[in-house]
Amino acid sequence: MNTSYDSIQSAVSVIRERCSIQPKVGIILGSGLGAFADSLENKTVIPYSEIPNFPTSSVAGHAGRLVIGTLAGEPIVAMQGRVHMYEGYTPQEVAFPARVLCSLGINSLVVTNAAGGINGSFKAGDLMLIRDHVNLSGKNPLVGPNDDRLGPRFPDMSHAYDPELCDILRKTASKLNTPLQEGVYVWMSGPSYETPAEIRMLHNMDIDAVGMSTVPETIIANHMGVRVAGISCITNLAAGISKVPLSHAEVSETANRVKERFTTLLAHFLPAIANVPRRQ
Repeated sequence: MNTSYDSIQSAVSVIRERCSIQPKVGIILGSGLGAFADSLENKTVIPYSEIPNFPTSSVAGHAGRLVIGTLAGEPIVAMQGRVHMYEGYTPQEVAFPARVLCSLGINSLVVTNAAGGINGSFKAGDLMLIRDHVNLSGKNPLVGPNDDRLGPRFPDMSHAYDPELCDILRKTASKLNTPLQEGVYVWMSGPSYETPAEIRMLHNMDIDAVGMSTVPETIIANHMGVRVAGISCITNLAAGISKVPLSHAEVSETANRVKERFTTLLAHFLPAIANVPRRQ
């Protein structure tokens, strides 16, 4: 799969041919969370398979569609599902859709995921603002030649999750009386769930939630000067904490249970950040 600058522009061209809306905010919807995109108005739906070089997901709960529309009058582009490195994609291929969203001209990218809770105060169904992340996958989507048209060779990650967007997210949740945890998310390669020993290690590292996605897209957006906010849906307690075997069915069931709360939060948060400019 080609992930070059020209490939990115080819994908952008096809999307612009299909839809005249110029999105200000992009959102990547994780496992079981894709229903939010159905709430967009004036929407155009494009299957990933119809976008050049766009990777397609093989995982349940990822519809594999790009949805462009408006929310409270603000232009939004949403990805209903993503691909993961464990499906056999390279980090560059996993991050390619985020490259395309950023190249469409968005100012901010909201990344969401289903995650396992490590913090002892978390419970299944909690929403967590991602304050920062740790990359323990051993991979980085920026490995290889750097294209200066996309971003610098060594991007700063001091504020990987933009402080201004995080503050707006906190205020939005508070206005809605929506409980919002905060914490550090770790990217593990998967697809096997973590062992109890690994979870104990992560707990000792002060990590709050674990998952198999999100970090590549966050790195790419920062590389391209786009602000990032992240939300994890804590769909299960991690191995050694949970008393039952972990399963993707549990992830999907919990995501469905919090769908209304999650959708309401996004419905207020995304329009609130639509006019926050890109980083200077």
